Amino acid sequence: MPAVARIDPKTVFTPEEWRQLTSRSSLRGLWLVLHAWGTIAACMALLMLWPNPLTWLLAVMVVGTRQLGLAILMHEAAHGGLCTNRTINEWVGQWLCAVPVGADLPSYRAYHLQHHKFTQQPEDPDLSLSAPFPISKDSFGRKAIRDLTGQTFIKQRLPLLLSLFRPAAKDAAVSHESFVATGREKMLRFLGLNALLFAVFWLAGAGIWYVGVWLLAMATWLSLVTRVRNIAEHACTSTGEDPFSHARTTLAGPIERALIAPYWVNYHAEHHLFMYLPCYHLAEAHRQLVEKGLIKRMEVRRGYLEVIRLATSRATAL
Repeated sequence: MPAVARIDPKTVFTPEEWRQLTSRSSLRGLWLVLHAWGTIAACMALLMLWPNPLTWLLAVMVVGTRQLGLAILMHEAAHGGLCTNRTINEWVGQWLCAVPVGADLPSYRAYHLQHHKFTQQPEDPDLSLSAPFPISKDSFGRKAIRDLTGQTFIKQRLPLLLSLFRPAAKDAAVSHESFVATGREKMLRFLGLNALLFAVFWLAGAGIWYVGVWLLAMATWLSLVTRVRNIAEHACTSTGEDPFSHARTTLAGPIERALIAPYWVNYHAEHHLFMYLPCYHLAEAHRQLVEKGLIKRMEVRRGYLEVIRLATSRATAL
């Protein structure tokens, strides 16, 4: 099928509005990366000062969400939005965002741009993430349990680990179930950088929390919020010709932004309409689309609970 239609921003925004929306700040982009890692460090400091089950649970959830945040900032780098200097954008996006969570920026970019080109069409590499929906509540519950018990993590990562001990084979660039990159070299980078992270944790006196928070969050909460993010972005959206309806924006409150949707990832419809807007301008783009009356053509939901209800509206088979 042909690529999806693109919206000419000149038909939506004034030249001044578009100039402001597309303006990029290297300092702001790099600050977001620092914020993600600073939040992770703050969680570790909190645990070292007040180690108890409540702070541990909160740390696992917040760190898992910041791990998703690193993947989101890798996505920002894939669109050239972290830094105006291309070399710095690529290095930060790869080594400080992608590799720590098992992703690979160049592979992800090639895969992701295909998703933008053919959104919700048969050629969309992400179509398998949205096509099965709606599903039943029981089905979603089983998936959530697999996420929170580490089964999804093992399913995705164990074959990659075992591939290190088998003859090299040609692998797909990115898993269709997540942002996880496949391939021996990419897995070695992931393991090597995580060994460095463990050393940093250990030198800071928090070696146990590398396993008890960083790895546990990656194996549990990250899997769940990645699934919720995938559902919210495209499940039960239109496959028609209007590009305003191909993705969903979810209006997230402070708790949802802290535990599910960091760094404006909830404004996904705006991102698909104007994919080179920096993430920190998406909320303003949303405000202007509301002001111009165009929001009526878009799929917008009030909160992730509403999205999950929509995506799990299929009756359970008897």
